[in-house]
Amino acid sequence: MTENVLDLHRRALAEFGRRVHAVRADQWGCPTPCKDWEVRHLVNHLVSEQLWVPPLLAGKRVADLGGGFAAGDVLGEDPVAAWDAAAAAAEAAFAQPGALARTVHLSYADRPGEEYAREMVFDLVVHSWDLARGISADDTLDPGLVEAVYAAIEPDTDLTASGLFDQPVPVPPDSDEQTKLIAFTGREP
Repeated sequence: MTENVLDLHRRALAEFGRRVHAVRADQWGCPTPCKDWEVRHLVNHLVSEQLWVPPLLAGKRVADLGGGFAAGDVLGEDPVAAWDAAAAAAEAAFAQPGALARTVHLSYADRPGEEYAREMVFDLVVHSWDLARGISADDTLDPGLVEAVYAAIEPDTDLTASGLFDQPVPVPPDSDEQTKLIAFTGREP
């Protein structure tokens, strides 16, 4: 991701947010490509991720926050408002002077703030596709975001080792980058 990571993060937030705003009242229980996650679960996951950003960039550790935002429903009665507030807080936290240079204490390792932001971009982009599929919306992603995320993946990366991804889905070698990215994450494009 050679582009400015703050710009990529803002664009990825907007990409996911556009789809959150498109969810109709009768779609919150629709299935998504994410195993065992309906639309509400998927949005809850991304809201939770954004809620972690301010305290983690402020130097807190996951353990300092107890259960933090990982347990339960953080969407409340208005999932769209919850998304908007969490996304705005995450964007503001990453934009603070020096935030990208800070050490972030994640549950699995310490990472530089910039690397944490790039991980967030990856998750937002892939889950934007998942959410679009879950609500039967246009699943075309911002090509610049797809290019940035796909270019950052090391050729020998094994996403399945984390236990969060299925095996990559084979696609023709001449497939577009979005198809390759989505397939690489174990989703059927």
